Amino acid sequence: MADKMEERLQARFDELKDLYDSVYPGDTAAFAYFCGMLRRMGAQRGAALQALDDARLAQPDWYRAGNILGMMLYVDNFAGTLQGVQEHLPYLKECGVNYLHLMPLLKTVREESDGGYAVADFRTVDPRLGTMADLEDLAAHCHAQGMVLCLDFVMNHTSNQHPWALAARAGDPVARSRYFFYDDWTIPNEFEKTVPQVFPTTAPGNFTWLEDCRQVVMTCFYPYQWDLNYANPMVFNDMTENLLFLANRGADVIRLDAIPYIWKQLGTNCRNLPQVHTLTRLLKLVCQIVCPGVLLLGEVIMAPEHLAPYFGTPEQPECDMLYNATTMCTTWHTVATRDVRLLRRQIEALGRLPSACTFQNYLRCHDDIGWGLDFPWLWANLTQGEAPHKRYLNDWFSGAFPGSWSRGELYNDDPRLQDARMCGTAASLCGFESAATPEEEQRAMDCYTMLHAWLLSQSGIPVLYSGDEIAQLNDYSYHSDPEKAADSRYLHRGAFRWDLAELRHDPTTRQGKVFQALRDLERIRAAHPVFCADAGVWSFDTGDNAVLGLVRDYAGARLTALYNFSEFGRSLPNPAPGAVDLRTGAAVTDETLNLPGYGFFWMLNE
Repeated sequence: MADKMEERLQARFDELKDLYDSVYPGDTAAFAYFCGMLRRMGAQRGAALQALDDARLAQPDWYRAGNILGMMLYVDNFAGTLQGVQEHLPYLKECGVNYLHLMPLLKTVREESDGGYAVADFRTVDPRLGTMADLEDLAAHCHAQGMVLCLDFVMNHTSNQHPWALAARAGDPVARSRYFFYDDWTIPNEFEKTVPQVFPTTAPGNFTWLEDCRQVVMTCFYPYQWDLNYANPMVFNDMTENLLFLANRGADVIRLDAIPYIWKQLGTNCRNLPQVHTLTRLLKLVCQIVCPGVLLLGEVIMAPEHLAPYFGTPEQPECDMLYNATTMCTTWHTVATRDVRLLRRQIEALGRLPSACTFQNYLRCHDDIGWGLDFPWLWANLTQGEAPHKRYLNDWFSGAFPGSWSRGELYNDDPRLQDARMCGTAASLCGFESAATPEEEQRAMDCYTMLHAWLLSQSGIPVLYSGDEIAQLNDYSYHSDPEKAADSRYLHRGAFRWDLAELRHDPTTRQGKVFQALRDLERIRAAHPVFCADAGVWSFDTGDNAVLGLVRDYAGARLTALYNFSEFGRSLPNPAPGAVDLRTGAAVTDETLNLPGYGFFWMLNE
């Protein structure tokens, strides 16, 4: 390993040094420590992981195949412990999953965890979930079964119970230099003039007063999450080592949580600053040197114009993949409006990106649905104002709008700004929870299946949220838990219902119908190369604003897909004469296609 890693380090040394100097000019001691740390972590990388690196270097686009299917889950909700997850790997394989995304699992303080994002120790698994040895064992079992393991890495902040934070609170000047400490509110008040609030309702402001040490500390997310000061090279060096520590435990993909926020500069909004991209590029170089089989997944919940730069360039890549939050949000907007035009606009924007750009796509995830939509376009084409349109969306998905069958709850409701986000499982948002008749149950089933078909035909890696494979409903028990009651995101973070999963092979049950429908779609996707990430993807005007048209083109094969986002039937000209319906195997010969409410077609021409 040492010889190979040293060759990779020398091949990239000049760029590594130039980038490091651009952020930390003249700090030769910090850079020397940084290089020594890379060599040390490289020497600790096990033989099995080195072999995996070599295999992936020989096939660098391995993660862009059309047969990768992910699932995102919380260890405790799914199986209690890491050992429990390992015992349930056969179930995940049965679901077709070969990309396992585990939500934050490092040591936190339960009362102040934000779902695991307030890390108290980057080298220790939460004792309630197991040990680091359990994590390594799980990773090894995943690799033996051809499964990829993705772990979250919280970069922007630590818990106020992290050893650095405890030392800083006690007055250690070196520890305090890792954070943003101030003697009074003078500078924090200047920051507040330009820095937006992340959670204006549940955690207003970007700073917290510490009464015991009479100091102000920057806390952009929650008061118990202290923002790290990446202008201090010691922070970047140590956090990079923490990332490599996780890579050496067997993580194949590392999700860079809240990466746009990590650089703070007075007089700016502290988002997407140039130094963020330099540090992200440095992290990618580090992985190429020490663990070249490991990918970086950027969590960039930002407007589309800020999204693409996190891929970097072909010559200087940054993230290998990005979260596709915008398409998720726009999809649910389309469900509520029955108008696909904004979704088409989103597809066209993604289609203009270089073909190497890969997204991790999802219908629902652990987080809320934030309405970060293209409102200037909406004002011109669909709605008269941002506030009333958001109010309609939230009313529809919370079930408050007359006739709505969706069931969700608001998150971070701010009456002053007339703004809120939405929580709920995909099944409850689609109407399974409110269905009282066979007709309503079928409508929910059709909508749910169509949305998953749309997910599977997007460009990138589709990731299910644990429980979606059996249409799990909202879990309202969090209301009676004092540690969770204030955070409505726990509505869709409930414990996995293994009792319902037992019904997945019974075709007379909701769980059996959903499980089989999704597996059928997933098998079709895996069997046809036209679903790979290298396919050309674009949308087309179907002549009906309720029906989305999508084309995937690859190696002489063309998939034409139609998705009816309305509960009412639609008729339109056949856009793919002579194609084969991938779901039935029959030729599509009719000049006019009839799509039932929430119906869809996958049609292949070869």
